[in-house]
Amino acid sequence: MGRCTLLLLLYCMALVGLLPCGYTWREYRIRRSIDLSATNPLISDVRLPTDLVPVSYSLYLHPDLQRATFTGTVNITMLCTKRTNQITLHAHHDLRVDEVNLSVVAVPAEPAGASASSSTLRIRRVDRVPKKPLLVIYFHDDLVVGTSYEARLHFDGNIWENTEGIFEGKYKQRASDGADASDDDTSSEESVNGGGGMGQYEHKYVGTYFRPHNARRVFPCFDEPAYKVPFQVAIVRPKTHHTLFNTELLRTVEQTGSPSALVIDVFEQTHPMSTFAFGFLVSDLTQVSDELDGRVDTSNVTMAGLKQLRVWARPDFHANVALVRDRVRLILGKLEAYWGVALPLNKLDIVALPGFSYVKPADNWGLIVFKESELQQGYYSLAQELIYQWLGSWITPHWWSDAHVNKAIAGFLSADTAIQIDGAPEFEGKWPMTVLYSIYYEFSKRYPHSRITAMKQETTCSKTELVLRMLNFTLGGDTFRHGLQKFIQHREYRTFYGDDVWEALTKQAHLDGRLCESVTVNKVVDSWITKDRIPMVRVMRAYDKGTAIVTQRLYLRERPHDVPEQDKMLWWIPLVVVRQDSLDFTNTSATKWMKQVREVELDDLPAADQFIIVNPEEIGPFPVNYDERNWNMLANYLQTDIGRHRIPPYTRAKLLHDAWNLAYAGDLNFATAFNMTLFMLHERNHLVWYPVFTLIDHIGRHIDMSAVHKKFETYVRTLLTPLYEELIDSQSEHEETWEANLRSLAKSFLCRAGYKPCIEEAQRAFRKWMESSDPEMGNPVANQYICPVFKWGTPEEWEFGLQRVINFPEGRVKSERTYLLKTLAGCPSQPSKIERLLMITVLENNGNFTDNDISLIFKMLSGGSTGYTTLFNFLKDNWDTIKLRFKDRESLWDNMINSATGLFTTQEGYDLVSRLYVQHQGEFGTAEHIIEKSLKNIKEETKWSDENLPVIELWLDTFLATNGAANQKFYG
Repeated sequence: MGRCTLLLLLYCMALVGLLPCGYTWREYRIRRSIDLSATNPLISDVRLPTDLVPVSYSLYLHPDLQRATFTGTVNITMLCTKRTNQITLHAHHDLRVDEVNLSVVAVPAEPAGASASSSTLRIRRVDRVPKKPLLVIYFHDDLVVGTSYEARLHFDGNIWENTEGIFEGKYKQRASDGADASDDDTSSEESVNGGGGMGQYEHKYVGTYFRPHNARRVFPCFDEPAYKVPFQVAIVRPKTHHTLFNTELLRTVEQTGSPSALVIDVFEQTHPMSTFAFGFLVSDLTQVSDELDGRVDTSNVTMAGLKQLRVWARPDFHANVALVRDRVRLILGKLEAYWGVALPLNKLDIVALPGFSYVKPADNWGLIVFKESELQQGYYSLAQELIYQWLGSWITPHWWSDAHVNKAIAGFLSADTAIQIDGAPEFEGKWPMTVLYSIYYEFSKRYPHSRITAMKQETTCSKTELVLRMLNFTLGGDTFRHGLQKFIQHREYRTFYGDDVWEALTKQAHLDGRLCESVTVNKVVDSWITKDRIPMVRVMRAYDKGTAIVTQRLYLRERPHDVPEQDKMLWWIPLVVVRQDSLDFTNTSATKWMKQVREVELDDLPAADQFIIVNPEEIGPFPVNYDERNWNMLANYLQTDIGRHRIPPYTRAKLLHDAWNLAYAGDLNFATAFNMTLFMLHERNHLVWYPVFTLIDHIGRHIDMSAVHKKFETYVRTLLTPLYEELIDSQSEHEETWEANLRSLAKSFLCRAGYKPCIEEAQRAFRKWMESSDPEMGNPVANQYICPVFKWGTPEEWEFGLQRVINFPEGRVKSERTYLLKTLAGCPSQPSKIERLLMITVLENNGNFTDNDISLIFKMLSGGSTGYTTLFNFLKDNWDTIKLRFKDRESLWDNMINSATGLFTTQEGYDLVSRLYVQHQGEFGTAEHIIEKSLKNIKEETKWSDENLPVIELWLDTFLATNGAANQKFYG
């Protein structure tokens, strides 16, 4: 095959890879995807012009492990699609490109039987664009449309620890632990003990982390996900190491003119792939032996695609990852069956890399690099990265806005796969509740994300994952799976838009009769993922008619409920209904859809003495409110043993969670919400208990300043004491993780409420520290004991902790001091302890405390009424001195005003802050707007307290009188 024919073939491959099936080049350029969220600030919006598109890369890299530098050359073949006189490439400003030896040649079409020739283009100049990661090559003459060109560039750069692009790392290992000291090359491994076979050796490695756009840090390229082309790669390494790459090793050759210690690995050409999927690792890790397999039953697993599966780790870590290969086989078997397509790889390398510090694995195509700890954690993380091999590397989002859909599908399917295999004990059964509840809290704020874009991306992606789960339920698992299979078919080595997923699901849903022809999944999904909000559904039954009016509106917990245009926000909502007279939680089809309308009617409901449950098992990500009669029927049914166990744990948790949050938001009477907690006296399922702790914390903080709080704490003790004491009695060496975690949570909340056995246990542990001969050497007390001692213990115990912070040695871990300081400020229930801390740090200006320390103290004091009330009084009593101290420290002044005035929730608190504002009006400086905002918020919270505290107190009085709560085991 001649050079021109090969180039033409590569060009065709590139176009096939770049253009979605059935689209022209013009359609490819103008078609838009659903814009899922604001642009990620971590992803550059500098898009390359489409005048040229890449066809292939030929790349030579020489990473130098000793000098922590790299050099290389790249030949980029590209096709001119539009007349232009320049080539623009991504190149990070840290990457040094040799502009003198840069050349570009035209590669003409090769006539049959003629020899190929190429001509070098005349370069006018080469520019690095300021503040943009761009390299621009300008020519004297225009490039010709339809002609191929090859840019030949030389470059070099530095390798740093824990940086994106190319990173370096090291680890230590005894030579006797699987490493042969005689094979060590002291030029690349330095003995910590000065040599010797039993010493510890420092092993070095270099690797890549290119997602999302860090290939440009290593070589000039078209660093956008839509450009999927083949790579031909050669990498230099020391003979003592080996190189793992996206593809298999083709051959190894000596480097010409180099020391004999170096060789060049040449790899098989890759299939078309995006630059972010490129990856390699040069290390001396060793392959985990097949002999360690067989501990997981994989006898029924068939894998059609993968021929070579290897796991790599340091020799003394092999036993820790002995199960990984079998786990991968199990996951791949499930995924191949789900997708209906084999993994499109001949080989896959899984690496446990010591010292790897990135938050997420490096999911290169065919090479996945994990933290060592991640490969010891069950199936979920493995499943997620393996799904990315199909959906991400093989089939790639066209742009990063579509990557949210990609990530959401991977999240949903990896959880589903892990649960199918072993129940996913790593979730403790809490998926998707943990994600769901965080979504509820974030999107019900007046200002979601507080304008933090990175958080917005994560929550948007999580919401998309929950919408996929909703579709899986309502369309049916088979329809959903076949729809995803339809989406993935004939799309190999191509890109996709978010719309493509929804269109495939729509076609399958229409084919299976799961959606009427006038409805599309696109419409349903668009109503959810284009809003940073979620709806609330209200069901008001007409018991005499057997019907109910169902309405939807924006769900808001925070007050005031003054979000602009909230009346215009509507969603496509599936109404799945379960009836008491036929409790069936397996049928997840929607009885009716709310098609972005404000109100619909449900009919044919059960008799007036039978409850209904809408949205069971959290099928959709929205809370549901009922009329008081339906709520009370649910509360009474849950208090019976038979009834409670006929409703699944997720739905019991949902009913409780919805009731309390709706009451907190002002949409439900608190007496009704508290009635829904009565069954918790007998509830022992951890899934139902987990949201209770969050709700106790939210309500407790809100009513902390009122007289009702003491009664609320007694109520909490009454709920938690039987649970905790049963968990103590049943404690065993082989208990489930959830049992230990539930016991720890119950103990923590009881300690906070003054449970004597807990406080006494904490004081005994703390006494050992106080009596140690050198308390500065370290803290022998578990963190769980420190807060109870500082809250309920003696002033002497608290003072001892304060001295440990003041005299904290330089050599100890700083986080220990930070934790001590946080608990010293945030835990005490006695104002005298807090006043002492404020006197030292603010008035005495003790040099052991930095401004960051003082800011942390203010933040911790805002966590409870004792803290912020004491801070307020301290500010009021020492106004002039504090004002002078913070004259040139505006940030501290603003933080203090915010923490001291912003958390009151009663009329008494409003009066205190209002008097301070009037007394010192005009003296607040930069904090003037802060105290004005505080007064506005307190006024709103005061309305809430006036409406709800009498209701809460009346219910608590009745409950405590009925249950005769015994509190002899408690302080306070």
